[in-house]
Amino acid sequence: MTRTGKLGTGLTVAIFLMVSLVMGIADLRPAMAQGVVRDIVVEGNRRIEDETVRSYMRIGRGDAYDPALVNDSLKALFATGLFADVTISRRKGTLIVKVVENPIINRVAFEGNQKFDNEQLAKEIQSRSRTVFTRARVQADVQRLVTLYRRAGRFATTIEPKIIRKPQDRVDLVFEINEGVTTEISRINFIGNRAFSDGDLRDVIITDESSWWDEIIGRGSTYDPDRMNFDRELLRRHYLKNGYADFRVVSAVAELDRQQSQFFITFTVDEGEQYKFGAIDIDSSLTSLPLDFIDGEILTEEGDTYDATQIDKTVENLTIEAGKLGFAFVKVRPRPQRDRDAKTIGITYLIDDGPRVYVERINVRGNIRTLDSVIRREFRLAEGDAFNRALIVKARRDLQALGFFATVKITTEEGSRPDRVIINVDVEEKSTGEVSFGLGYSSVDAVVGNIQLTERNLLGRGQYLRLQTQLSGDRQQIDLRFTEPYFLGRRLTFGVDLFGNETDSTDTSSFKSNQLGAGVRFGFPLGEDLFLNTKYSLTRDEIFDVDLATASLSVQQAVGESIVSLVGYTLTYNTLDNQLKPTEGIRATFSQELAGLGGDVNYLRTQASAATYYQFMPDIVGSLKVSGGNIEPWDDQEVRILDAFFKGSDLVRGFERSGLGPRDAATGDALGGTNFVGTSAEVRFPFYGIPEEFGITGAAFVDAGTVFGTPASGGATVNDISDIRAAAGVSIIWDSPLGPLRADFSEPFLSQSFDETKFFQFSGGFKF
Repeated sequence: MTRTGKLGTGLTVAIFLMVSLVMGIADLRPAMAQGVVRDIVVEGNRRIEDETVRSYMRIGRGDAYDPALVNDSLKALFATGLFADVTISRRKGTLIVKVVENPIINRVAFEGNQKFDNEQLAKEIQSRSRTVFTRARVQADVQRLVTLYRRAGRFATTIEPKIIRKPQDRVDLVFEINEGVTTEISRINFIGNRAFSDGDLRDVIITDESSWWDEIIGRGSTYDPDRMNFDRELLRRHYLKNGYADFRVVSAVAELDRQQSQFFITFTVDEGEQYKFGAIDIDSSLTSLPLDFIDGEILTEEGDTYDATQIDKTVENLTIEAGKLGFAFVKVRPRPQRDRDAKTIGITYLIDDGPRVYVERINVRGNIRTLDSVIRREFRLAEGDAFNRALIVKARRDLQALGFFATVKITTEEGSRPDRVIINVDVEEKSTGEVSFGLGYSSVDAVVGNIQLTERNLLGRGQYLRLQTQLSGDRQQIDLRFTEPYFLGRRLTFGVDLFGNETDSTDTSSFKSNQLGAGVRFGFPLGEDLFLNTKYSLTRDEIFDVDLATASLSVQQAVGESIVSLVGYTLTYNTLDNQLKPTEGIRATFSQELAGLGGDVNYLRTQASAATYYQFMPDIVGSLKVSGGNIEPWDDQEVRILDAFFKGSDLVRGFERSGLGPRDAATGDALGGTNFVGTSAEVRFPFYGIPEEFGITGAAFVDAGTVFGTPASGGATVNDISDIRAAAGVSIIWDSPLGPLRADFSEPFLSQSFDETKFFQFSGGFKF
């Protein structure tokens, strides 16, 4: 290369380095010009200290000035909620922070509210007196209040917050509320249902249609989206229980009319086909587990209508029984085999050894009044036991069945080790006390009034207490009933009863009587649907106010006082699907009482009854009931008139009270009987053409029965014939908003000349 070439190359490099240096200096000039923050001055603050303001900022004294940090400081100051406005400016090396403080809330008030009182509304909002006022928080409070009103069916409610400025930078916060009209549910419709009528499905869900009587009794049916979601689950459970394994809710739509006063709710369902159980089998991988333990524990039977609840109960039963045999980690899973052509679902219960996980701790939260022990005793496991999911599901169901809690939620989390689990039980308590007043009318007892005080969770111990009084034209009664459901920490029911009554039987038997006594009860379950209750009672009774000139010799002989000491038991079998309005199932009882363990009276009284229900088609339910009783004296005594069976319309409708059975031929006094038998067949049906929401149904019935066997007659001539009496009739039943009302029209077609009959009987009442 020539000298000239080398010179040119060096000159190029020099020029490049000079340009780079100049550009670098140019780039550094802005950073150097921005400098360092020497001081931060706060202006406009009154209550808040300067240093408190500076502590929220992302830039401080000695930091290099950075617009990004200044912007972050602005956001942080606004986020505190202490300021209505914030600006940050720069004066040479000093940052000037100007703030406008939010005022302090002097008081919070509500105007225009009637549905909820001030205390209820105050619980819903976060704005409180002596706290900082922020517009964001107030807007959130408005939304909470609107949501509260919507859950109460007030979708037209508007709420406007107002502030009234006060001295010393304080404000009064006033929520002006226009509640509007109640947005009620005009109609609930179902689309796609064939197996169950709209009325049946309305009984399943908890959302109700509004009725014309809601205004009278102050109760309205309102739309609640959470309640509607729960309705979907209730419908699913109902169909799965009745064989419809493919059921699904396609949609649930709530439409509001233009006036925002009524909702129209429509559930669209796909029922699918009804299935029956197919073959039921057990497949166990635990060779050492004897399979004879399953006897009586499998509730699903081939040929029965498919019922998902029976599968769940069977899983629970097998899990619990296997645990009793020492297989604590057993895992039972039902495996269905669906045959769509035959419409059957076979179930194979798979029994395997589950993961070995133990319960480290059970946390109970949310219970303010209810004792921890009341909740923990519903669990079939405790700390240190093998964890079992089926037992957790059962515990949740049992806790809900207590009726003490609005919600029960059970969750799990990992424990301190991989093989440990923590169980969290979160409950929300609800009111368990009730004071009710009842008033009714019966053509038998005339006007009947009662007052009842009930506490289902006494002192948070899960105990039951009831005090009840009843007054009518012919009877006055008071009783106190206490029950401990977990006596001595076991599933043993213990109860104490105190009772007294006075009955005027002058019109039917020419005497008055009273009783005063006390008793104790012990009870325990013998199975899933079988319960045994035992009792002892000691009673002083008396017959008085007998007219010796006109009363039966049998009644005259019974005048005076007696002490009755008796023991007894009642065996109850109950598979009813609904205790108030059953459509299927059986309820049977068998009881015996032995009097003579001390006292003046000796007898053995035996009674039995059974009722079965069957749904022929939607809304049409048939029932068949049978009953019977016998009382036999012992130790050379006779049956007293007070211990005899007095039957009438309660056994065969169409007869007066005490209108059946032995009667004094001379005076006409009813003397009761030592035996009775009865049966009743009834079909309940809707009145087609009457809207279902009116709650009016009808019934047709045939009753038959007899009372016979003369108690101590005292030498009187007695009409005593054991021939069957029978009557047929119809009923009108109204589930009114005030309570049930029933009118029976019956005509006896088998009777005796000395029986007392009647054509019409009415009963009804209400509680509030």
